[in-house]
Amino acid sequence: MDIIQILQDELKIKKSQVENTIKLIDEGNTIPFIARYRKELTGGLNDEVLRQFGERYTYLLNLESRKEQVIKSIEEQGKLTKELKTAIDQAMTATEVEDLYLPYRPKKRTRATIAKEKGLEPLAKILIEGQEKDVEILAAEFVSDEKGVADIKTALLGAQDILAESISDEADYRGYIRKLTYNKGLIVTKAKDETAETVFDMYYDYSEKVSVIPGHRILAINRGENEKALSVKIEAPVEEIIAYLERKVIRKECTTRDYLVPMLEDSYKRLIAPAIERDLRNELSQKAEDGAIEVFKKNLYQLLMQAPIKGHTVMGIDPAYRTGCKIAVIDETGKKLDNTVVYPTPPQNKTEEAGKVLKDLIKKYDVDLLSIGNGTASRETEKFAADMIKEIDKQLHYVIVNEAGASVYSASKLATEEFPNDDVGVRSAVSIARRLQDPLAELVKIEPKAIGVGQYQHDMNQKRLEESLGGVVESAVNEVGVDINTASSSLLQYVAGIKKSVSQNIIAYREEVGAFKSRAEIKKVKGLGPKVFEQCAGFLRITDGENFLDATSVHPESYKVANALLKEVGYTKEELENREFKDLHTRIGNIESLAEKLEVGVPTLEDIVKALEKPGRDPREDMPKPILHSEVLDLKDLKEGMRLKGTVRNIVDFGAFVDIGVHQDGLVHISQMSHKFIKHPLEVVKVGDIVDVEVISVDVARSKIGLTMKLTK
Repeated sequence: MDIIQILQDELKIKKSQVENTIKLIDEGNTIPFIARYRKELTGGLNDEVLRQFGERYTYLLNLESRKEQVIKSIEEQGKLTKELKTAIDQAMTATEVEDLYLPYRPKKRTRATIAKEKGLEPLAKILIEGQEKDVEILAAEFVSDEKGVADIKTALLGAQDILAESISDEADYRGYIRKLTYNKGLIVTKAKDETAETVFDMYYDYSEKVSVIPGHRILAINRGENEKALSVKIEAPVEEIIAYLERKVIRKECTTRDYLVPMLEDSYKRLIAPAIERDLRNELSQKAEDGAIEVFKKNLYQLLMQAPIKGHTVMGIDPAYRTGCKIAVIDETGKKLDNTVVYPTPPQNKTEEAGKVLKDLIKKYDVDLLSIGNGTASRETEKFAADMIKEIDKQLHYVIVNEAGASVYSASKLATEEFPNDDVGVRSAVSIARRLQDPLAELVKIEPKAIGVGQYQHDMNQKRLEESLGGVVESAVNEVGVDINTASSSLLQYVAGIKKSVSQNIIAYREEVGAFKSRAEIKKVKGLGPKVFEQCAGFLRITDGENFLDATSVHPESYKVANALLKEVGYTKEELENREFKDLHTRIGNIESLAEKLEVGVPTLEDIVKALEKPGRDPREDMPKPILHSEVLDLKDLKEGMRLKGTVRNIVDFGAFVDIGVHQDGLVHISQMSHKFIKHPLEVVKVGDIVDVEVISVDVARSKIGLTMKLTK
């Protein structure tokens, strides 16, 4: 198996790109570093493709390792043939390798091994060859009290057991039956208790073709089975499978057909079918997980990359009923200025008192934005806030913020270290406020899967989910860049090359020595050696430092080129001092010629130019801004045909959930997203998008809202 050729074909990239990327990964370079600073070698492969490359490369390496183990094991048994070795070498999946290894895998004692111990293999050979007419006479020769073969029937059943296991071990047969079951089989679900009311009622008597069932239904069925609400099985085309086995195993002039047909049925039903069902269920679950993780990754990335709302003093409100709404006021930098608790919601309903307290805080700290969590009591809190805003003589807006994971953060060790004297409610209110100011910086403090933009995340392989989502957070953090003098340890440990211990050492250095004045000074941090510095330096920013390049995404390895570039295009001393390079691209002219003169690759030079022209640019500036509200809309106020603007909160396989300002998100089903056919909602929208929608159904009793994006003028 040629790994380079496989990666080249699957990713549709050049051989040189594959070879260079493998070399970079093997040298220990991180994906963000490779994507940003090694474009000449990779041919400009982006972060997403490189992560896909890395996952596939690891799988193929593990597959090669498994092949070597299998070949060695079969060879030690003295059973490795040239044809078998070739078949194993050419296998493209782990399933194919295991199918080929099955006959040689060390087995526990089975009905077949027991029959072999009784000396019944020669009788099995007689049956399969099918040339003897007097089989029972021949079988009588194998009857032996000493060997535990009591009679002719026992001898024949033992011989059939040997053949049944042999047939089930045949890789070609398994492969064909697996494919046939996948293409023609049905996945069938039944209720364990038809009278029980559960969220799985649509699957109480359900069937769908294995080949077409979508991933989100597989995950739902798996959950129903795990929660003992459903029984699940795959119904295969049994008659067609048995007919296939008969064609393959029984010769035309066979005299032992009456023994072989029941043997084949037993082989399939007892040995092959359960294994195939297990394989297919695993395969379906794996594909469903892959799809769900991909959607989760894209949703998470968009959520992390939401536009920050800077320059505001924000009041964070964590809504609640009996225990009251926790309030925290934070300044423009996210520092907590004040906190309190008010009780405007049931059962206390102290709206007048709560209003007075909050108005005083708004006036005292010049608050101009309220950030309200969308959890329990959010609806009542929003109405209270909207009514209060009408009574305040200044421009004031509120935003409903997704508070998923806020409680996880507020009870964490990190939150305790940040706010040792505050309870979990205050910490949660601070987190809700900060999510508005800088979503990325705040959300990195929370376990990615707890952020709440996925589907069935608790039913997946948790290690794989964490690795995938961790890669997304890493990509987002490095794309934005991190101010090393203000970043938390949580943010720093997602910077390329920086581990948790090094991030803590950076904080310790800051506290002991003071702010970093240059990127070169970063090398003084304990545990941050030359390789780590190479990986992380370009993603760490130092504003107002000794070298203005330290505030840009230009890597220190390219400082010489950057300075030569500025000198080459003829900036005056005054222009250099003011660092105004907005027309740099215009002055350059032919960038290919200049790159050759400066002895640098064109992609690297283009990135340097972009960084110099917009040194403080935040890529999140291009993302949609949150919708600011000042009035509240109630679910019962909605009418069919009403048109509204909303924010996409979550995307799943069957549609998108949109916040239209009524506390309960509405569903835009995939069929209502576009006038043209689409395979997945991600083709049309992403998390954080502001979309125009029309109400097509309202179920007040069940709090369900149906929306469409297929608007007519």
